[in-house]
Amino acid sequence: MSLVDYSTARHSNGNARAARALHIQPGLWLAWGVMLLALLAAFAPSLFTHFSPTEGVPGAQRLPPQAAYWLGTDQLGRDLYTRIIYGTSQSLAAAVAAVAMGLIGGTSLGVLAGAIGGRTENALMRLVDVLLSIPSLLLSLSILILLGFGTVHAALAVGIASIASFARLARGEVVRVRRSEFVEAAYGSGGSFWRVLWRHILPNSLTAVIAFAALQFGQAILALSTLSFLGYGTPPPTPEWGLLIAEGRNYLATAWWLTTFPGIVVVAVVLAANRISRQLAGGDA
Repeated sequence: MSLVDYSTARHSNGNARAARALHIQPGLWLAWGVMLLALLAAFAPSLFTHFSPTEGVPGAQRLPPQAAYWLGTDQLGRDLYTRIIYGTSQSLAAAVAAVAMGLIGGTSLGVLAGAIGGRTENALMRLVDVLLSIPSLLLSLSILILLGFGTVHAALAVGIASIASFARLARGEVVRVRRSEFVEAAYGSGGSFWRVLWRHILPNSLTAVIAFAALQFGQAILALSTLSFLGYGTPPPTPEWGLLIAEGRNYLATAWWLTTFPGIVVVAVVLAANRISRQLAGGDA
């Protein structure tokens, strides 16, 4: 069998295994469904509700879930379901920005360190070790204090805090692939450093990094919700999941739905992102 035939057969077998896994994994379908609903709510919230997320209804303060208000209302008479729907765009957009920053910055550092090696690798990895020694929440808070509060700065802080994790993973994958026989053969055939890096090392190194990015997406949502809960993220009255939980904590005894339903949404989306990352990593499809 030629190399092309072997690669084609391997690719076909992989697709067949993935198809069988999707067929027998209802949890995976549920995860994709939750994520697609969240993305649809972020891009087109008006498809899900006709209420305003910032204007309250007089006399409708802290109503429990009912036919008119599916998830109840808050202390200002605003529909909680509507605020969760409109808060999706804030939470997901900030999480995507944070993950993209960590992915691009961290992967660039890791690939550079793993491909060049030597003193450059040692210097970059010591910097990564320093960043990894600082708790991510503490690092994010420190950056927010320097930059100021707000959604954009919160996303920037979470993204910077995740660079070290991406760099460590990318460097390990590049070093593993760099020592493979086909890479040595590419160098022996006269390939330049950048050509081998672009055509052979990168395509075979980024699968685990992309899967990790899906996992970090859920972690970014948690981190951003935590910052908003502490008052460092999205300012009111703009709805955001962490802010909704923070606004309802003073009414736990009389209006449990104000924190319960936003919390359930955060947990559902984070679990869906984690489940999808496991599929991308090839752990159990």
